[in-house]
Amino acid sequence: MGEKADGKNASEKNADGTWSDAERAAMAQRAAELREARAGGAGSAKKKREAQACVDAIAELPDRDRGIAERLHEIVREEAPHLDPKTWYGFPSYARDGKVVVFYQPASKFDTRYGSIGFNEDALLDDGVFWPTSFAVLEVTDEVQQTLRDLVRRAAG
Repeated sequence: MGEKADGKNASEKNADGTWSDAERAAMAQRAAELREARAGGAGSAKKKREAQACVDAIAELPDRDRGIAERLHEIVREEAPHLDPKTWYGFPSYARDGKVVVFYQPASKFDTRYGSIGFNEDALLDDGVFWPTSFAVLEVTDEVQQTLRDLVRRAAG
């Protein structure tokens, strides 16, 4: 999940072996997403609610995270419009057939030095026996944007 400024890994459990407050909050967000999905029916109305939840999650981010998430959102909409925006553990994410393919984990979520753009196992990025599935991102430069466009296009299939 990344390294915090104090050198500790944000995904490490507390000294007593319990989950951190940020991890508990993320799990609670995921549980709420699952409850909403079960109660929210299906079809286009559900996809519309999930898309709005993604846009709302992006809007609530601090400036730096929001800028990165907005650029990723734009890239996905342009390069892979068939991916459905939604949230996943509260992260802006994009799914194919209900399975998250690409997501943005904001730095502010776990108080880490950088946010990351990640690709889950349903992303079509396989490249031999070894390939990256997550990228640290501090800003979306022209070069980063082109790389993301290529990765999203490949991942989405």
